[in-house]
Order: sequence, then C-alpha cells, then structure tokens
Amino acid sequence: MGRGAVEKPENFNAAMNKLVRYCKKYIPVTIVAVVLGALGTVCQIIGPNKLKDVTNEIAKGMPAIVQGVPVSRSIDLTAINHIAFLLIALYVGYALLSYAQSWIMATMSQKIAQSLRDDVSKKINRLPLKYFDGRSYGDVLSLITNDVDAIGQTLGQSLGMLVTSSTLFVGALIMMFVNNVTMTLTAIGVSVLGIILMMVIMMASQKYFKQQQDALGLTNGHVEEMYTGHVIVKAYSGEANSIRQFEKYNNSLYESGWKSQFLSGLMMPLMTFIGNVGYVAVCVVGAALAMDGKIEFGVIVAFMMYIRLFTQPLAQFAQAFQNLQRCAAASERVFKFFDEPEMTPDATGTFQAKRAQIEAAAGHAHASDALGDRARGDVDFDHVEFGYAPGKSTIHDFTAHASAGQKIALVGPTGAGKTTMVNLLMRFYELNGGEIRIDGVPTTQIPRSEVHKQFSMVLQDTWVFQGTVKENIVYDKQGVTDEQVKAAAKAVGLDKFIESLPQGYDTVLDDKSALSAGQKQLLTIARAMVQDAPILILDEATSSVDTRTEELIQNAMDKLAKGRTSFVIAHRLSTIRNADQILVMNHGEIIERGTHQQLLDAGGFYANLYNSQFASLVA
Repeated sequence: MGRGAVEKPENFNAAMNKLVRYCKKYIPVTIVAVVLGALGTVCQIIGPNKLKDVTNEIAKGMPAIVQGVPVSRSIDLTAINHIAFLLIALYVGYALLSYAQSWIMATMSQKIAQSLRDDVSKKINRLPLKYFDGRSYGDVLSLITNDVDAIGQTLGQSLGMLVTSSTLFVGALIMMFVNNVTMTLTAIGVSVLGIILMMVIMMASQKYFKQQQDALGLTNGHVEEMYTGHVIVKAYSGEANSIRQFEKYNNSLYESGWKSQFLSGLMMPLMTFIGNVGYVAVCVVGAALAMDGKIEFGVIVAFMMYIRLFTQPLAQFAQAFQNLQRCAAASERVFKFFDEPEMTPDATGTFQAKRAQIEAAAGHAHASDALGDRARGDVDFDHVEFGYAPGKSTIHDFTAHASAGQKIALVGPTGAGKTTMVNLLMRFYELNGGEIRIDGVPTTQIPRSEVHKQFSMVLQDTWVFQGTVKENIVYDKQGVTDEQVKAAAKAVGLDKFIESLPQGYDTVLDDKSALSAGQKQLLTIARAMVQDAPILILDEATSSVDTRTEELIQNAMDKLAKGRTSFVIAHRLSTIRNADQILVMNHGEIIERGTHQQLLDAGGFYANLYNSQFASLVA
C-alpha cells in the first residue's frame, strides 16, 4: 500500500479485544482497582439517602417550629448529628478509596505503555529490512510516540472513569428504585434516548479516529523526511513541492481530526442536555407525588442528588468513549504492527560448534578451538537466488568462493546487485535459493548475531550518533583501550583533527555535527578498524573523500585487510586493482571474473568500464 492510502478501519470491538488480551496479566490489578472504585462509589451513593433522613427529621419538626416550639425540642438533633458524622465518614472513605484507585490505574496504565514501547522496540529488531523499504521512519516513530501515548493516556484516565461511572450509574439506579419507582422510570425514559444517540455517534465517528491516526503517521513521516533531507530540498528548490505535500497530509489530518472531535464532542453536551431534561422531569413528577402525599419531602431532596449521580455517569461515559475511540484507532495500528511477518526463526547453537561438527564430518583437523567463534574467513556463494518481491528475481545463480584473507571486489553498474549480495552475506535478507557458507557453515545455521560478529562494515552512508568521538569509534566493542582508539584514528589520518577539537576524543558529536562528509567517513572507517572482525565489507567506503584522503584510507585499509577476507564494492576501479578476485556483475549475474589484469586482457565489460573511467580522468 502506497503512502497516503487510508485503510478501512477495524471494528472497535476487535481492536479493544486485542488490547484487552495484551493487558491480561494486569487483570488482577484491574480487579482490585474496580473493587476499590466500587466501594468508594458505594460510599458516595449512600450519602444522598442519609441526607434524605436528615431532611425528613427536619420536616417532622417543622410544624412544631411553626407553633413556636424551640428547635432543640422540635427536631431530634442527636439523630441528625449521628447522620452527619456518618456522612463525614462516608465521604472521607470515598476520597481515600478513589485516591487508591486512581494511583493503581495510573501506575498500571504507564506500565502497559512502557511494555508496549518495549515490545515495539523488540519487534523492530525482529522485522526484516524489507518492512522498512516501503515505509517512512516517521510513521514507525509515530507508533512509539503518538499511538502508544494515546493508549496509555486512555487507560489511565478513561478506564478508571468507566469503572467508577459504571458503579455510580448502577448504584444510583438501585437507590432510585428503592426510593420511588415512578420517578426512577421517568429518569430512565429520558436517558434512554441519550444513550441511543450516543451509540449512533460513536459508530459514525470511529472511522474518523482511525483516519486521524493514519494521517498523523503520514504527517510525521513527511516531516521526518524533509528535515533529514532539508539540504537537498533547498538545493533543488523543492520547498514549494514539500509544502504542497505537507499541506495535503495536514489537510487530511485536519479533516479527519475535526470530524472525529466534532462528532465525539457532541456526546458530552448531548448527555448534559439529557441530564437536565431528566432533572426537570423528575422535579415535576416528584412535586406531583408529594402533593398527593405519596412520598415524603426528603425523597425529593434525595432524588435531586440521585438524578445528578445518575446522569453524571452518562456524560462521563460519553467522554470516556470519545477517548476509547482514539485508543481503539491507536491500538489497531500498534497491533497491526505486531502482526507484521518477522524474520525467519533464528538458528540455535554457536558458530564454533557448527564449524567443528562440519569439519569433523569431513575428516578435517582445523584448529577451530583456537579460533573460537572467530571465523577464518572462507566464504562460499553456492548458486544464490534472491528477489525482493515474489516472482521477481534480483540475484541469479550467484556462485563464487573467497579464501581466507582474500580481497574480493564487486563491480558493475548501478542496480547490478552488488549491495544486495553484501546484504545477503550479512543475512539481512533470507535467500530464495542456494546457500552462503562461512568456513563451510551455512549462514542459515548460524544465529544472526554471530553472523554479524564476523563482519566490520563501512558503508557509503555514514552514521554518527549522539556521543563522544571515542564512543563513536568504539561503539559496541568491549574492552577497547584508549591506545587502540588513537591507533585507529591515526591509521585513517583522523588523529590530528580529533586533537584539534575542544575536548579531543571526549568531544560530543551527533549526526548533525559540523563534520565534513570525508571526516564522517574516516570516523566510521576507524570504527571498523577497532571492531577487528575477520571479514570486512567496504561499500563505496572512499566515495565521499578527496583523492589525497582516498590514498590515505586505501593504505590504511590495505593494512587492515591483511590476513582478513574483504569484500569491496567500488565504482572507482582504480581502488581495487590489487584485488585477488574481481566479480563483474550486471542484472544480478556474474558476467566476468578474474584479476584486474586478466579482465583488462580479456577486453570485455570490465575493460570497457575501466577504460571509460580512465579516459574521463584524462579528459
């Protein structure tokens, strides 16, 4: 599905059922919160009934007061004091229980949000790279921020509100029936209409909440892309087009946003109106019953409070369901993300054990134990087949061998499949056919983490993260000394530049630091040197540097590659003349192979490519 497309929203109940199943381990805690909320609401519900008793006690003494009898003798003040103290105890209990329930719900909701963020982060690491090929990073980031926050806020606010409101609604309804059936039926009759209208509005507005979350993800993705590439946007005068695209997403967000908020926003004033109508209706009916002597005056006073307690939950239901609709839309996006196909199950065991097993079966006696989990560097590509999309092959019958310590160059025009082969070697993608082996062990039989340990990579696109120069060079390597860091920086000619920085190797950098493209590339090359892996991958590693720096890097790489297997992707063919084997690729196939001189003597594709570069340099 292309960007900008809006999917059909999932059923509200289906989305919420998924969220409930995800939160099932918190159900016991939720039950505790429900019980506390229910007990607190019971305390609140009993209050009006006791006020009724106070009113009736006062009403009993009114005739005597009218006749001039002192209040202390006409009204039972002792009974009123007992009721007053009981009311104080009830309302204090309500406050304490409500506080405990709110604390539990707030803690639980944040635990769920934290768990969701952790699971999203873990899921990202289990997804194949092809998932990100057709999606913007901003949309994925929106899952972790906007969608997860929407779920957390709703659970923290609306779930507790629903619990207390439900208890209050049922409790008030029971107490109303206990006091007077006629007045209760009057209140129910008025409220039914509001409930029906609320359900209709909910069904109509749910699709707009889903569209709002989708549009928010698209907007975030566009902003992230434009911010990342703002230099290119300015260089190609793309500001107008960028603004038009942003306005398109922003308008979509506005349209879905105001429709969802307008429709759901109708529920609160609607239920308030219904509550006021019910209040008036109960007053009229209660007055008529009191005049006929069918109820006491205290019943009307109690009903005035119960009708508020009865209609208040309806308004709260409206507000809670408004938040739940947004929560359902966010849940749909999050759980759809969780349902995305993951990478194939990882292999078990260790690289060392697999290699020893294969070598023992072949009758070989290599010193695998001395190597440990470190590869010697023998790499075999055996009839490799691969395609990014089903039925569309990108790599065709790729077969090659690299002995330990050899330098293998992959050359060819753009789109020939060079970087794809490197990604397959690193097991970033799974093969459709054939096999890749490291020291005779198929990579599919090695845990991905152990495959990655065998490689150091220097890519054309550099990456500098928030941290010191030293941290950027060391990255995740354990046990690296300051001397090793400085030696790597010196080997690539970066030591003098680093020492000129304000804090030297402790200077904090990030991806937006004022480093030239060449300096960033040198930094990533120093990082690869510190990693000291047995196999190197250099993907256009010198493309961003000048000729003098390129020569310095080339010398450093020659030293680094000594005794290690290296795979070099290069468009500058002058940099791979000393390769042990050059594989010339075109349309996903190896069309020529050999040394630099052998390929020149053959006068084929490589020779034409090399001579064209040389001629352009001379010109």
